[in-house]
Amino acid sequence: MENSHYISTDVLTLETLQDIISQHKTVALSEEATLNIEKCRAYLDQKMATNETPIYGINTGFGSLCNVKISSENLSQLQENLVKSHACGTGEEVPAEIVKIMLLLKIQSLSYGHSGVQLQTVERLVDFYNHDILPVIYNQGSLGASGDLAPLAHLSLPLLGEGEVYYEGFRQPAKKVLDKLGWQPIVLQSKEGLALLNGTQFMSSYGCYVLLKAIKYSYLADLISAISLEGFDGRIEPFNELIHYVRPHKGQIVTAKRMNELLEESQIIAQAKEHVQDPYSFRCIPQVHGASKDTIDYVKKVFKTEINSVTDNPNIFAAEDLIISGGNFHGQPLALALDFLGMALAELGSISERRTYQLISGLRGLPAFLVDNPGLNSGFMIPQYTAASIVSQNKQLATPASVDSIVSSNGQEDHVSMGANAATKALRIMDNLERILAIELMNASQAIEFRRPLQSSSFIEMFLKSYREEVPLVKEDRILHYDIEKSVAFLNSFMIELED
Repeated sequence: MENSHYISTDVLTLETLQDIISQHKTVALSEEATLNIEKCRAYLDQKMATNETPIYGINTGFGSLCNVKISSENLSQLQENLVKSHACGTGEEVPAEIVKIMLLLKIQSLSYGHSGVQLQTVERLVDFYNHDILPVIYNQGSLGASGDLAPLAHLSLPLLGEGEVYYEGFRQPAKKVLDKLGWQPIVLQSKEGLALLNGTQFMSSYGCYVLLKAIKYSYLADLISAISLEGFDGRIEPFNELIHYVRPHKGQIVTAKRMNELLEESQIIAQAKEHVQDPYSFRCIPQVHGASKDTIDYVKKVFKTEINSVTDNPNIFAAEDLIISGGNFHGQPLALALDFLGMALAELGSISERRTYQLISGLRGLPAFLVDNPGLNSGFMIPQYTAASIVSQNKQLATPASVDSIVSSNGQEDHVSMGANAATKALRIMDNLERILAIELMNASQAIEFRRPLQSSSFIEMFLKSYREEVPLVKEDRILHYDIEKSVAFLNSFMIELED
């Protein structure tokens, strides 16, 4: 199939994930993945037929009930009960884009042949992905250890003909969709429910989704800050490479280089300046934006490892004749990384709002609030209030979730990562950053008009021309809510190419 991605042991990168999503590719199991799954299941079936020893989650209860032995005739019922009883999610629905990534990452994790699932179970997940059958999942309920139990239970319910899904634009019972397509519910075998529910795919999917946006908005933060610098009549010297090579943090160097490229041949940046220095929010763009870039790079490495991992429990090693109960479902690596990512994104928003504040302050020949006839017109006074409010909310959201823990399952699960809370917070911070940068762009694009007839660089002028087709210059007061929404939509439509 030409527009398909084959699930295999090849490394799944964030760039590949972006390609699968943006190109609307279907997925299929490679021969290798199919063989891995079948070999592991055959080993487990043989093991269960000849071994009466209690094996956690396969012929025992779960969590603190791990010492309760389950008879052979009840093993299928045990797994079905597990999925149903753990579907305790609540809160807001997980966005469809993230549910789709959850399906893909669960398929990927099960394909390595260490989980003991039936081939038909994984194939049904592939069918769900390819037919856009998206389970209804809720964003509250996971502690980020023992896996994302509640969200993954909701992901798994439709396999049994239970729960609800979105299909063909409608929310409807999963059983109705299975009947329509002529599919029988999956009858779970030993270990399968646990393989489906144990895992970090909720945290991982949120993280991947936020990372893809973070990479894009890190670039846009540079671009918009360059427009703000032009509007503020700022200086080019803070971006001289000599400064940055004597403090060679990678992100700092990359940011300074990009700023120089964005401002190349600008008449505004080249004109003589009356002021000797710019405020930190302009002068320290390489240092602040660069630190966030380095954080994004670190988090990207963590998630690359995670989405190429087996994260359920116990793990089955057929070649070694071992079934080992451990803790690969624990989300601590992701929790710490997601908190770090949230802080880095919050800082991009924080410095952005400070540039907006400088632009409306009536400095350097700019009119107060960037509008003619200030007083009669309030101009851009209140968008800065909005940005300030959102920045403060991000500061609150950036409080780490990963330093928290709470005891669950009668003390058996006595340390949890809270990575799911870190994940949902990171998405809210990302969405907030989008709005903060949209507001900066509104202000920066307005400020630069007061530097005419001088021109900025050809790239910036082209970008502003496209923006002006969506959001006209403000000449007198109007309802700026619509401008903010149009600015967010404009930034959302902006595409950049990811690099491996």
